[in-house]
Amino acid sequence: MQVPYTCRDGQQVYKTRLTYYGFRYIRVNEFPGGVEAADLNSFTGIAVHSEMKRTGHIATSDPMLNQLFSNIIWGQKGNFVDVPTDCPQRDERLGWMGDAQVFARTACTNFDAEQFFSKWLNDLAADQHEDGYVGSVIPDVWTHVHNRSNASAAWGDAATIVPWEVYCTYGNIDMLRRQFPSMKKWVDYIGSVTERPSLWVGGWQWADWLGLDAPSGSYKGSSREAFIASAFYARSTELVIKAGKVLGEDVSAYEALYTRIVAAFRKEFPEYLTQTECILAAHFHLAENPQKAADLLADKVREAGVHLRTGFVGTPYILHVLSDFGHADLAWELMLRKAYPSWLYPITKGATTIWEHWDGIMPDGGFWSKDMNSFNHYAYGSVADWLYGVAAGIQVMEDAPGYQRVRIAPHPTDKLDWLEASIETRQGLISVKWSKTFEPDQADAVWRVAIETPVEAELVLGSEVKLLQPGRHVVFC
Repeated sequence: MQVPYTCRDGQQVYKTRLTYYGFRYIRVNEFPGGVEAADLNSFTGIAVHSEMKRTGHIATSDPMLNQLFSNIIWGQKGNFVDVPTDCPQRDERLGWMGDAQVFARTACTNFDAEQFFSKWLNDLAADQHEDGYVGSVIPDVWTHVHNRSNASAAWGDAATIVPWEVYCTYGNIDMLRRQFPSMKKWVDYIGSVTERPSLWVGGWQWADWLGLDAPSGSYKGSSREAFIASAFYARSTELVIKAGKVLGEDVSAYEALYTRIVAAFRKEFPEYLTQTECILAAHFHLAENPQKAADLLADKVREAGVHLRTGFVGTPYILHVLSDFGHADLAWELMLRKAYPSWLYPITKGATTIWEHWDGIMPDGGFWSKDMNSFNHYAYGSVADWLYGVAAGIQVMEDAPGYQRVRIAPHPTDKLDWLEASIETRQGLISVKWSKTFEPDQADAVWRVAIETPVEAELVLGSEVKLLQPGRHVVFC
């Protein structure tokens, strides 16, 4: 999008009143003294975003990883403007549900986003139809155009996932209670429209949007639509059960439904064909043997040349599945990969925010597309959740929401010299730093882990578990 503007003489301030424009570059056609006289000090860009206190920080010994985290922060700022848009610079400045739910945990760690999401979830409940239908964007400006045809798994599931993530981060039971009817209505809606009992089959699905394993001409990836939809049907039902138990509600009907979904899922999908199918089966514990599903994922990643092939659905969980099931080294290899496709590849092309496509700019310098190619699309920035929760190891505990207690399980890697992360929680600052160090009585380098916690913490180092009291601690491993 090009927005031409002609300055008068002297200092100018240009702000639009009825809209805003996300941009990366401005082109100067004329300037006093000639265009060559213009420099960066002649211009100040105005960052527009909802007011949110910064609460999360990550720094490492790797400059490219630090740049990635900066890109994630700026991607969130650029897209959290009253609603969680998916990009700030073109006609998709809508409250896309899929982007919001995959990024919710990261968003609430980077910034204090409780009020932001509380307002948006209220919008979601207000736009939800009586039968539980939820469109793919909130505010819902699409349903009247698409005639209720865009209720999709992983997008509509923001109705259950986002309230739960916000509750876990901040411990606000009143927000959870307010959203609980909406959460139930979404699960009930799926059951009313599916073509197969206890699965979600049929209807429109975004599937594994922009998955790299997509067949030619498709945006949807190669994972089966009914597989993804049924997996999220199970996940949303599980979250209704969890929320109901927190609130003291009777959720026995949903517990019975969940049992039926899992049984039907395992019967219908005994094999996993793609990386994303392995990921969902393991991460949502739908597989009879989640370890076997995770091992198959690791095999598929290696068979692809240590490439991820996932889209919007599989990407947020891929590193979690690998590290949770004994493949942390492979997770780190994917995390720090610089060649396409990877989180760091866009940085080799000068990215300062998160791209919509893994190949927004292709290795040969060409563009993926002219019509749908955003360079500020925050969804893949959800990887910061893995950096906070697995790399640094700061984990909120569901039975102690709002970080009333914390689990610290860091995963150092020889590929970095050090990593540190901190989160300003409702209880106070929690920080973790691990670094290589050479101790006099050690022949090889060891890991020094420095921890500051205002609450009781469960420290997990390999198979060893220690209970830490509030305060500062240093341990070696």
